Amino acid sequence: MPHPGRGPILLSRYLALAWAGLVIYASLHPFAGWRDTGVSPIAFLEGGWPRYWTVFDLVANVAVYLPLGFFLTLALSSLPWRFSAPILAVLLTGGVSFGLETAQTWLPSRVPSNLDLVCNTLGGLFGALWAQQVGPRVFARLAALEHRLIAPIPHAELGLTLLGLWLFVPLSPETLLFGAGDLRQIFGLTGALPFAAESFVMIEATITAFNVVAVGLIVRMLCARLLFAYLIVPLFLLLSLVVATLAAAVLVSPADALAWLTPGARLGLIFGGAILAVTIALPATPRLIITALTLMAGTVLVNMAPPNPYSDAALAVWRQGHFLNFNGLTRLVATLWPFLTVPFLLLTTRRN
Repeated sequence: MPHPGRGPILLSRYLALAWAGLVIYASLHPFAGWRDTGVSPIAFLEGGWPRYWTVFDLVANVAVYLPLGFFLTLALSSLPWRFSAPILAVLLTGGVSFGLETAQTWLPSRVPSNLDLVCNTLGGLFGALWAQQVGPRVFARLAALEHRLIAPIPHAELGLTLLGLWLFVPLSPETLLFGAGDLRQIFGLTGALPFAAESFVMIEATITAFNVVAVGLIVRMLCARLLFAYLIVPLFLLLSLVVATLAAAVLVSPADALAWLTPGARLGLIFGGAILAVTIALPATPRLIITALTLMAGTVLVNMAPPNPYSDAALAVWRQGHFLNFNGLTRLVATLWPFLTVPFLLLTTRRN
């Protein structure tokens, strides 16, 4: 694999770290009930074929680690010798899987399995082989797109990764539309404001509008040209709404596909879109200030908002079956996203 540009490698490294974090969280969720069972943490290596397994489990274990092997191989592609990156990527994915299976020994709700380890490592191998095959073409296209479309700002690759993580926020149907940064579940807190139908509409609208402006301006920040931003910004926000619709339809019920489109959400989308249409054309410094202020204001307000009447019903449905860990994962990303994004905004003010 020829030596690629710096930008695509940085993007691959951010994506590899982000995906590894998601895998670790999903594998150890709910992070509760840790105890020593007296069993050796590596006893699962000598176990036989699991008594209970499904084809879905096998395919999922391969599929989850395939992107990790792919991103790691691309991230390590600057190493000498063409096979260094895929070999090291497979070893790293296998090591991550082994470490997580070992840690699951102390979680009563999880069952470590040598079959899982094999499937995870196999997924890493498939991802590494895929990256080795298409890596040069991927890097060439990414470098060309970055040169033409991405603004030359510091840590643009981190910004692209954060926007990818943002799409996990509308995947959580029990939260207010685009309501990221809710810390109350982590600390066992309740809303500071009592529920009232009239005021709740305005609170929901304000939270939606703040986040529309903040996310839209981050997309604008990464666009090389204003004309291009007027196309990409609404398309990205539309993609977020499509994700919210599909998540509600698949994870709750088809009848609830548009449950997120409440009067407050509609009002917030209208006002947020109108403000965004004006602020998107401002110079870089005012845009950065508005982005930071709306992001922080939306985060503060979502922590003060009264409980969402739709949340309990949606969460009760989603806490069933295979969606248990996925629900915890989306909530974690939605909770942390603003706090990961504020440092990125500060980093963009620094010049390399």
